[in-house]
Amino acid sequence: MPKKKIKKIRGSRTCGGGAKRHRGGGSRGGRGNAGICKHHYIKALLEGREKGKRGFTPPYRYEKTAVNVGELDEFAERLIAEGKAERRGDAIFIDLTRLGVDKLLGGGSVRKKLVVSVSEFSERAKAKIEELGGELVTEHE
Repeated sequence: MPKKKIKKIRGSRTCGGGAKRHRGGGSRGGRGNAGICKHHYIKALLEGREKGKRGFTPPYRYEKTAVNVGELDEFAERLIAEGKAERRGDAIFIDLTRLGVDKLLGGGSVRKKLVVSVSEFSERAKAKIEELGGELVTEHE
């Protein structure tokens, strides 16, 4: 009959805890999330608690989306069919800023004459496009 013992203890100053033995956070291994990577590790795992920094990206971080010249050359016909590029004479005009691409890189080979509008480009990409008579148009021009 444990209820009788509890009723007996209630009303006394320390409820059977002795002098000061069970008062502070030291008797329970710290308060709050203390020790979740040390002495309360299993308890934290079972409760699903995590420790450390997570889930924040600084507002100044901006990753540029880039595409290679060779990929443009491969997908030029498909872009025309989808209405995302157009033929201008013997050249194909592609507006990469409208497609959400920030930079044009020089990887791959070019076999078609391209006119590309983009905000940034590498020197290698410029050389490959101008080699076939194409041109790069920047937003600043």
